Amino acid sequence: MNPVAREAAKSAELTPLAQQILSHIDESSLVAMCCDIVNIPSATGHELAVAEYMRGQMEQLGLEITWQPIEDGRANVIGRLQGEGNGKCLMFNGHMDTSNTGDEPFLTGIGYKPRAVVKDGMIYGLGIYNMKGALICYLNAVKALVKAGAKLEGDVIIGAVCGEIEKTQWGKFQGKDFRGYGAGSHYLVSHGILPDMCILGEPTDMQLVLEHAGSMWVRISTHGNYVHSAFATGREEQNSIRRMHRVLADVMDWVHAWEEKGRWAGGKGFVNIGGISGGYAWRASRTPERTDLFLDVRVAPAMPMTAARKEARRFFLEIKKRYPDYGLEFETYVSVPGASIAEDHQMVRAIERNHQLVVGKPSRRSAVLWCSDASVLSRFGCDTVNYGPSSGERDAEGEKVAIQTLLDITKVYALTAAEICGAR
Repeated sequence: MNPVAREAAKSAELTPLAQQILSHIDESSLVAMCCDIVNIPSATGHELAVAEYMRGQMEQLGLEITWQPIEDGRANVIGRLQGEGNGKCLMFNGHMDTSNTGDEPFLTGIGYKPRAVVKDGMIYGLGIYNMKGALICYLNAVKALVKAGAKLEGDVIIGAVCGEIEKTQWGKFQGKDFRGYGAGSHYLVSHGILPDMCILGEPTDMQLVLEHAGSMWVRISTHGNYVHSAFATGREEQNSIRRMHRVLADVMDWVHAWEEKGRWAGGKGFVNIGGISGGYAWRASRTPERTDLFLDVRVAPAMPMTAARKEARRFFLEIKKRYPDYGLEFETYVSVPGASIAEDHQMVRAIERNHQLVVGKPSRRSAVLWCSDASVLSRFGCDTVNYGPSSGERDAEGEKVAIQTLLDITKVYALTAAEICGAR
């Protein structure tokens, strides 16, 4: 079907109110706002300027504002379009912190910098993909409802939150720069913002992500002697790095076992060796007294985190018996459960209908290994689905999203909010 015929067929299926809503979604406004928000740096811990931008846009729409200061330099901002109180409350939730800071010397593509570039029908820039583009789509979807004069039974909420990126405090890495993994959404729901359901616009390529894995971070450490190289002869095997080398072989065996034990959604379990630290680059003439290994264990959504920890702990106790002189230590320092939503949930069905209407073909469904704030929200009774704008995986150029994708998903968001919240 050619584009003109598709638009004609789409219009024939839309109610007059839906047509009115969609008529207020403007490409030039959407693109300009996407560029504005990308041009505001917002690494984890430094989201305040983006929160202020979002608040200004929400105020222009006449939304009821809730400002949640988290700590110096960061805050959540929530905008509510009030309904009559007789219907479901839908929240669009998105994080303001970016996956990277923009200062990484090894990330040189234009999409890894907090400077928006528009070319070839795409918007490039840090955060456009994860997930500032979705925040702007939310604003424009709600703007369309407001301009269309839609009367709602339930409320529509936009929640812009800080601290979602997968990072945490540990050891010398302390402070707000390392407080991620749902920090903002935890604060949001525990301080009174409790919608019935939520759409997270994480970069899913407009796929409906009905479940995602949980994540458990594990530290295993070895200890050894600390002496000058000249006095280490004959005691080389007491070096904590050499000891970790042996332990790592056992860890790899356990990783392969977890790939089978942790299977879900048709795929294998997964463990990432995320870091290793030991010794002193500035003093290589000393043997390192301690070496730390850090693992990211992805956990099936149906597996309790307590069960996952017991499995990891059981493995640790086995190697501790095998190497009694290694001074082995074990710690779990992140535990983020997976999340899922029923395939026939009202919100899932609504998104599918409206996706079909806007795009002209069904939305695909998927399950993913990454985590999202669905982990937090679903445990407070807020049914949550991930469905957001992206255009393929990040590559050497960095983050980018097609303008058409941003337009299409804004339309789906607006129609879905109207449906869920009983617009008339």
